[in-house]
Amino acid sequence: MPTISEKIISEHAGKKVKAGDIVIAKVDVCLGQDGTSPLAIRQFKELGLRKLAHPDKTVLFIDHAAPSPRIELSNDHRLMRSFCKEMNCNLSDVGEGICHQIINEKYVAPGDILVGADSHTCTAGALCAFATGMGSTDVAVAMALGKTWLRVPETFKIVVNGKLGKGVYAKDLMLHIIGRIGADGATYKALEFSGSTIEKFSMSERFTLCNMAVEAGAKTGLIASDDVTKRFLEKEGRGDKFRAIKADSDAEYEKTIEINADEIKPTVSFPHTVDNTKTIDEIKDIKIEQVFIGTCTNGRFDDLQIAAGILKGKKINPDVRLLVVPASKEVYIGVMKKGILAILAEAGAAIMAPGCGPCVGVHEGILSDGERCLSTANRNFKGRMGNPNSEIYLGSPALAAATALEGKIADPRKYIK
Repeated sequence: MPTISEKIISEHAGKKVKAGDIVIAKVDVCLGQDGTSPLAIRQFKELGLRKLAHPDKTVLFIDHAAPSPRIELSNDHRLMRSFCKEMNCNLSDVGEGICHQIINEKYVAPGDILVGADSHTCTAGALCAFATGMGSTDVAVAMALGKTWLRVPETFKIVVNGKLGKGVYAKDLMLHIIGRIGADGATYKALEFSGSTIEKFSMSERFTLCNMAVEAGAKTGLIASDDVTKRFLEKEGRGDKFRAIKADSDAEYEKTIEINADEIKPTVSFPHTVDNTKTIDEIKDIKIEQVFIGTCTNGRFDDLQIAAGILKGKKINPDVRLLVVPASKEVYIGVMKKGILAILAEAGAAIMAPGCGPCVGVHEGILSDGERCLSTANRNFKGRMGNPNSEIYLGSPALAAATALEGKIADPRKYIK
C-alpha cells in the first residue's frame, strides 16, 4: 500500500519505509549549479572528502549566470571546471542550458533518487523519480558517499480530471493549485499528480507541474511513469531506462485534492507571492514593460511553440521588451530548425543563449525601478529578478505572448484558433 515516494525510498533504503520514517537512502544522481556548487565543492574539500561515489551521475551546471557577468562568478566557474576535471565528473558549461532541463534529458530515470543543490530539483518527479533540493553541504556528502538521509514525506494526492479549455495550460493548473493550497500548504509533503488530465499531459506539461511543487512548500512532486514517460526517454536515446512505477491502489494519503480541469482559467500570480493568484477574468488593465518566456518551468520546445503560434505575423507592443531564453541547447536547436526562433525574433523578441537568463536577477534583463515583468518563471518574490523596486507577475507562455502584444496583462484565449 505504498505511495510512489514510499516505493522509491524503500528500494533505496533496503527496507520497507512509510511516511514519517527517517532513513538513509542510496542516491543515484547529484546536481549542482553555479550558485550552489562552489559552496558544495569547498565543503567537500573541508570535510576531507577525496572522491565521488558516482562521477558519471554527478553533474555541475553553469547556468544561472552564463555567460558570467562578474569577476567573482567567473572565478566560481573556474573552480567548478577545475573540480569536474579533477573528479572526472560531468560539467555542463555555458550555453548548454538549465540544470533541471538537462538532468531530465540525459541523466534521470524512473525510480531514481536525485538530490540537487537547487530547490527546483523536484522537476524530475515528472519522470517518476524522487527528486528533491537540499543544501550544498548535504549534496556534497551525497556526491562523496552516494547516499543521504531524509524523512519520508507524507503525500497529498492531487487528482485532476476533465479537459483544459482553449488557451489554458499546465502552468494555469499549477498556479490554481498553489493558489488553492497556499505557498506553505504542502510543506515537506510529496505532491502526487494523477487523474485523466495528467495522464493525457505531455512530458513538457508534467515537468511544469512538478517544477512548481516546491512553490507550495512540497519536498517533491511526482507522476507515475507510463507510455508518455517511455516515449520521452526513447526520444532522448534512453528507452532502456524506462520502468513503470505507480502507487498501489490502496496507498495511504494524508490528503486528497480533486480538481475539475474544465473549470481552470488562464491564471496569473501577482506580486510578491506565488499563491497570490487571480484568473484573467478578475484582472483589469495592468501595464507590463518586460515579458520573459523561458526558465526551467516554461522554456521547453512546446512552450516556445505555443508563444510563436500567437506571435506569428505580428509585432510586439513598442513599449514592451520580450526576452526569450530556451531551456537547453536541445530545445534551442529544435525550435531553430522548426523556424520558431525566427517567428519570435521577427515579432520583436530578443533571443538569448540557453540558460536561466533573467530569472534570478544576476544578468540579462534586470528591471528598473517601478517596472513590471510578466514572466513564465516559477517565482515572483520581491527582488527575485534583481530589483526589489519592481514587480513580477507569473503566467503561461500563451499569456506571456498575448501580454507582449498588448503591453498589458492579456487573455491568450482571444489569440488561440
